[in-house]
Amino acid sequence: MKITFITSNQHKVKEATGIFHKFGITVEHVDLGYPEIQGDLRDVARYGAQHAARRLETPIIVEDAGLFIKTLKWFPGSYSSYIQETLGNQGILKLMSDVNDRYAEFRSVIGFCTPKTEPKIFLGTVKGHISYEEKGEYGFAYDPLFYPEGYDKTFGELKRDEKNKFSHRRMSLEKFALWYHDWFKDNMR
Repeated sequence: MKITFITSNQHKVKEATGIFHKFGITVEHVDLGYPEIQGDLRDVARYGAQHAARRLETPIIVEDAGLFIKTLKWFPGSYSSYIQETLGNQGILKLMSDVNDRYAEFRSVIGFCTPKTEPKIFLGTVKGHISYEEKGEYGFAYDPLFYPEGYDKTFGELKRDEKNKFSHRRMSLEKFALWYHDWFKDNMR
């Protein structure tokens, strides 16, 4: 089984490749830009998956993820990538400098589509809280700020193998892989 993963992020490709291996799914990586509409993660993934599948004329997946901070009205959410590039982790810490409720969630949405079907969505969520300072040198983006529930280390302090055991992306990728296994048998003969 093979799936084409549309992303420009090599970290996501490595994570997906490792997770899909146990399901017998090979990842073909294509760095094909697609328009990211304004909306929630599901809307972005649906649109991106449909756009890419029709453009490449093959079944594909896209992944959109974000950090959602409760006290900031779930900001940065679907704007996480843009906020990471503009404000960065220090900007998030500054926004939260006088905040006690530090509850946050990392969410990942996989969007799957073929050239002739409607997109299908798979959501993974990890609950946790925002640190008061950056910690760790592993991972990327907001990882050094996020303590997953039940852990005394940020994602940035966890090596990739540790993080991949329960990450939001793992959850969404595994939900997809389980579904795809059956779909592939039924549709790709």
